[in-house]
Amino acid sequence: MSITRRSLLLGGMAGIAGSSFMLRQAFAAEQAPHNIEKKPKFVSTPFTLGVASGDPEADGFVIWTRLAPTPLEEAGGMILKPMWVKWEVAEDEHMSRVVARGQALAHPELAHSVHVEVGGLKAARPYWYRFRIAEYDSPVGRGQTLPQAGAAVERVRFAVAGCQQYEEGYYTAWRAIAQEPVDFIYHYGDYIYEGKDSGPGYRKMNGRPFKVLRRHVGPECYSLDEYRRRYAQYKTDTDLQAAHAATSWFVSFDDHEVDNNWAGDSDQDGTPAEVFLFRRAAAMQAYYEHMPLRRRSFPNGSHMQIYRTARYGDLLNMFVLDTRQYRSDQVYGDKDGPQREDVWASQRSMMGAEQEQWLFNGLARSDTRWNLLAHQVMMLNLGHRKSANAQLEYSMDQWSGYLYSRKRLLEFIKAQCPGNVVNVTGDAHRHFAGDLLVNPDDKQPVSVEFLATSITSGADGVGDMDAFSQSVRTENPWLKATTDKRGYVLCDVGRDQWRGDLKIVDQVMEHNGQISTYASFITDRGHPGLQRA
Repeated sequence: MSITRRSLLLGGMAGIAGSSFMLRQAFAAEQAPHNIEKKPKFVSTPFTLGVASGDPEADGFVIWTRLAPTPLEEAGGMILKPMWVKWEVAEDEHMSRVVARGQALAHPELAHSVHVEVGGLKAARPYWYRFRIAEYDSPVGRGQTLPQAGAAVERVRFAVAGCQQYEEGYYTAWRAIAQEPVDFIYHYGDYIYEGKDSGPGYRKMNGRPFKVLRRHVGPECYSLDEYRRRYAQYKTDTDLQAAHAATSWFVSFDDHEVDNNWAGDSDQDGTPAEVFLFRRAAAMQAYYEHMPLRRRSFPNGSHMQIYRTARYGDLLNMFVLDTRQYRSDQVYGDKDGPQREDVWASQRSMMGAEQEQWLFNGLARSDTRWNLLAHQVMMLNLGHRKSANAQLEYSMDQWSGYLYSRKRLLEFIKAQCPGNVVNVTGDAHRHFAGDLLVNPDDKQPVSVEFLATSITSGADGVGDMDAFSQSVRTENPWLKATTDKRGYVLCDVGRDQWRGDLKIVDQVMEHNGQISTYASFITDRGHPGLQRA
């Protein structure tokens, strides 16, 4: 059995019950560091940040936790020594039929986080898992394996969500998602917001004042310790923990996991690239430490491999994209503006050449009924006017600021996989649903997009009667719906029809907000375009 010391250090060994498990345990014990804390003691449960599973495959998934008995204190209240954490996976929620167990090292270098890649499980079914250290048991989480690649699948359901500014609302939508019967969750990014404590009183969002609900601990995040504390603060929320424990997640980062509107090696403040990359490296490490990601996403300095694929039988190929690390810097200093020549410049890219080719190759080979592009920012090309006689302006941080890349992708979809590509995105703090056209005057769309509004960012919102909503509807006939409310998108995918429900919460600045469906749309396979359900 060939097991490298590095694979051990990155998360411990995943042992399946039986003789192979015993061999792996014996090997792990030989290779373990000499300074392991053999009798750890804690002032309270070290599982204050909950548990999570992610990156499912047909034979298993990642299970995650982080030891932090006092999560907002230095090092989460942990002594700076590695320690063993036991784990087990069962076929039932009572953990009576255990099918896999083992132990993994929680290293102080990784904030005592644990990432176990569990394998050898059956395809297309749920499992339950938990961790144990000293006399403490973690909460029980639920993960779900994917169907085999060639299996005939009739249906898959999943939720799309992100943008969860801690100060701007309660995580009511996460509690609702935890109760949805979904197969997986896609988090498009902005898991944390890096900004400083806003202080008491009021702040503005899109020109509207609202009272700060919950306050960040600490200054704007620059160091690894500051990012770690920010993740810990967010993860103490019980509604977010419930959603993580409910099913397996696919995650990607957007901008606020590092810095607002960062692009490649550039931040929004003009910091020299070589300096900004130090900050980006700290942010990437903290992101990995707190997400249920596989070792293939382990950061290498300031770089992190986050674009990847997953397959749901013969029904769905999922392509998780990265529209931050490889993009060109935004034009106009990140401000909205007209679509002039520089927005069309061929040397500017949203995904970078390597990722674009990876995506094109994957789409060209795909033989599933549907293809899902899961990414961070809007692909709909939406212009708006600030006043009746003003020029049309577009976001330079979305695909509308990278029109050469956008056209290349849509033309490829039109030529290679017409009628079976759906986009799910986020970041805009509003729901959007619409048709994707290669050119504005085209009659036939080549794909569709569901953009999920924020979990909290933007507070309660104002609905769909504000000036921006009215302008963007008037100027863009391919836009089918938009509203400034919080919530998520629920996708229900059958073999010939894809349905998207735009779920909203009536309020997030108070507890017990009510969930409803703002609008529902369907698109038929082979005939792209959204129709009211």
